[in-house]
Amino acid sequence: MIRHLVLFKLNDGVGRDDPRVLEGVDAFRSLDGKIPEIRFWELGWNLSDRPIAYDFAINSGFEDAAALRAYVEHPEHQAGVTLWKEFATWVIADYEY
Repeated sequence: MIRHLVLFKLNDGVGRDDPRVLEGVDAFRSLDGKIPEIRFWELGWNLSDRPIAYDFAINSGFEDAAALRAYVEHPEHQAGVTLWKEFATWVIADYEY
């Protein structure tokens, strides 16, 4: 299995209640069930107030590298990425477990 972990940092001046953010969260929340390669899917807002913390996280699991690639290339995922590019940056870690 491959874990796909994504941590998002909202751009300066962008809040969680920004309509673009709400649309972006909804876009990613809706992916579970739309993309058959997803084996595990959870996402949520960070609760920590530490200055090094990111704002939002997606934690997902895939059977293998081919399944992860299919997810990354899926049009619904790409649509969400396009939304998030407008108001956030992110880091990714993919690892076997």
